[in-house]
Amino acid sequence: MAYEIDKSKLDEILAKHKLSKEDYEHIIKIIGREPNFVELGVFSAMWSEHCSYKSSKCYLKGFPTEAPWVIQGPGENAGVIDIGGGMAAVFKMESHNHPSFIEPYQGAATGVGGILRDIFTMGARPVANLNAIRFAHIKGNDDTAKLHRHLLSGVVAGIAGYGNCIGVPTIGGESAFEDSYKGNILVNAFALGICGEDEIFYAKAEGEGNPVIYVGSKTGRDGLGGAVMSSDSFKEGDEDQRPTVQVGDPFTEKLLMEACLELFKTDYIVGIQDMGAAGLTSSAFEMASNSGSGLIMNLDKVPMREEGMNPYELMLSESQERMLICAKKGYEDKIIEIFKKWDLDAEVIGEVTNTGKVELFWYGEKVADIPVGPITDEAPELCRPVKEPEYLKTIKEVKIPEINPQEAFEKLMSESEIVDKAWIYEQYDSMVGTNTVDTKRADGSVLRVKENGRFIGMSADCNARFNYINPRLGAAAAVMEAGRNVAVKKIKPLAITDCLNYGNPENPEIMWQFKEGCEGIKEACAALNTPVVSGNVSLYNENEGYGVYPTPEIATVGAGDEFRTTELKKEGNTIYILNETKSEFGGSLYLKVFGDVVAGEHPDVDFEKELKLWDVLASDLIESAKDISSGGLAIVAYKWACVSDKGLDINVKVNNPIDIFAETLSRAFVEISPENEKVFEKLCSEKDIYFEKVGKVGGDKIKINDVEVDLDKAKDIYFNTFPKIMKSEIL
Repeated sequence: MAYEIDKSKLDEILAKHKLSKEDYEHIIKIIGREPNFVELGVFSAMWSEHCSYKSSKCYLKGFPTEAPWVIQGPGENAGVIDIGGGMAAVFKMESHNHPSFIEPYQGAATGVGGILRDIFTMGARPVANLNAIRFAHIKGNDDTAKLHRHLLSGVVAGIAGYGNCIGVPTIGGESAFEDSYKGNILVNAFALGICGEDEIFYAKAEGEGNPVIYVGSKTGRDGLGGAVMSSDSFKEGDEDQRPTVQVGDPFTEKLLMEACLELFKTDYIVGIQDMGAAGLTSSAFEMASNSGSGLIMNLDKVPMREEGMNPYELMLSESQERMLICAKKGYEDKIIEIFKKWDLDAEVIGEVTNTGKVELFWYGEKVADIPVGPITDEAPELCRPVKEPEYLKTIKEVKIPEINPQEAFEKLMSESEIVDKAWIYEQYDSMVGTNTVDTKRADGSVLRVKENGRFIGMSADCNARFNYINPRLGAAAAVMEAGRNVAVKKIKPLAITDCLNYGNPENPEIMWQFKEGCEGIKEACAALNTPVVSGNVSLYNENEGYGVYPTPEIATVGAGDEFRTTELKKEGNTIYILNETKSEFGGSLYLKVFGDVVAGEHPDVDFEKELKLWDVLASDLIESAKDISSGGLAIVAYKWACVSDKGLDINVKVNNPIDIFAETLSRAFVEISPENEKVFEKLCSEKDIYFEKVGKVGGDKIKINDVEVDLDKAKDIYFNTFPKIMKSEIL
């Protein structure tokens, strides 16, 4: 067999492939001989952190994954839930962190392209994108601020360019700015699609003799080693790793999506799989593994766009816009005809076997012979050591600065985290497809499902500061907030997808953060009955030994027969706050800004209180509702008034004047018509939830306890600060 490994350079070759000596010995045992270079590359990709979850899977076990409405849980390209009327929602979230730091436009664009393929591979037409993006500070004239304004501009342009061109609306998301992301930004992409519940396709390759067809774009050398790269931390000079970043073409993706959706209306195929991370390698082995079959593939038949490509490159390339299809024998020409019609490559490159092996040929010569079961089932499972981080011993006791509330308010209202992000979201086309029904960019996003007359709510959330001070409670709080942002829209939260972003798993303190984060998600999802149906793990998010804050991004999806928008509806209406406010400042924006520290005790987590809140938020009596989160009730009221273009006069009972900036969980403001006050209060009493009538809608000012600002001044700050920061007008 060709492509022998130079034994004198074995250590160097293994290091480059992120394989240990133990891994190499295991590979020899699996295949019964020493691997060649192609086989080593295949094992390297399949056993990478990105593909095998080798550092994380022992902690992922036990996630709640089932409910009566769950059609498909983790294990496929995306999760699927029943949304009524014979329709299903297909959704998932993934990271593209490392590529986006190296090349922000293409890294972010191909992140969107990859997650969209995960959706339409399942037979669903993508109808919505969300994204969660995180950077260091962008305000200032220092090198970090300049770099991260550049990175933010590139990432947003990439997300917009890809999503807008393919015609899938980007309807929400979140952005955050913490200096832990200084050397490793986070770019998490979420997509959701719709299909009939009996129209779902799976990644399988079965039926001996059935042909395997490659469709989509030609294969090039872009993205080589991408899956392996994501299993490493950044270090000085890694910004020049551009060859490992894929290059996307949204116009080709649009053609591929339409061709696949046309194909799905036929009865020509057995299964289909996106060529994502690790390209042809992962798609081939995953399809065979899911079916307990084998494959023969003739790599010289793969459409190539570059001269002199070899089997190693063809198997590991992460060129975009490609799929692998297992067809029913005899339908090859019909399938190829569909893709040719859409001006896409389509070639039969192999067939299904019953050998349980993937055998690769190059112009008739066998260049790899690998058993499917062991490469997937015997991937390393590293239950890495865990150790509670030392920093947690020093951050519990913290003095909360006593800042004059008016002074604090005027400072916080212009923070990058708080002000309107129209500069970002106006670059996205949110209305393409005509199904977006809530465009205020507040809390969750809502989409109409024309096929069944229902509505889908979705929100992506995570407070990384909470996760830094308490990874378990912080992860639980992220599940709670994502659900709450759907519930305020009068939509029932049903399930989540997650993207677990952490630092270097070889550091026991990082693995402790990860383990605790998983436990927090398990507890919250079980208690709130929002099972995990899909997800992604992104580790090694660090640079020169400095890891990002633990950031388990949670996206919640729900469905309902109706929805409510966030903006205040009518002058004179009454404002209530649901659930009491405590003096809880751990991980708060107030403490970060005025104490210059992320520290303290995590706010109390009470799942029963959260569920009661969701229950009340479903009431028809509520005109509008607003989740209370970052910045506390004062900052949330300010944002609510600005988005609604209406004044507010609010007075909330607090123990300390600065508690209007406390970040107690499980709270919301609601707007009630005066004639419904007594009925609403009776409802709250019956539901055993704390309520307090705190004010009225109206006037030309925003008043919260001892704080006051003119509405016009507030709106100017809220809507115009972010673009000025991006133009370096505010330093």
